[in-house]
Amino acid sequence: MPNAATSAPPVASMGRRLVALFVDWGIATAISAGFFQNHPMATLAIFALMTWLMLSTLSATIGHAIAGLAVRTPGGGFAGPLRALVRTVGLCLVIPAVVWGPDGRGLHDMWAGTVITRVR
Repeated sequence: MPNAATSAPPVASMGRRLVALFVDWGIATAISAGFFQNHPMATLAIFALMTWLMLSTLSATIGHAIAGLAVRTPGGGFAGPLRALVRTVGLCLVIPAVVWGPDGRGLHDMWAGTVITRVR
């Protein structure tokens, strides 16, 4: 539910976000192991492609769906392909994902103009 004062959706807790990340990375690792002998760059590429495709179309990855999260714009709309691409690239660079602003959003979310929210 959006915050009444700012109309921005609430930022999801770090615990749920980590669960989602581990689920998504686990899926990418399993696919990489099956097709590319678990090569680290193949795992990263699979993770990035999977993340971008799912955020572009559904506004959530498999891990997000399991954790009850979604990636939205601050106004509550879907991220779309361009925002999803910017967010995914930032996430894969790692540093932007571990640098947070005062509102709890990672640098990659700030760059993309997105927020990860709890939907259930």
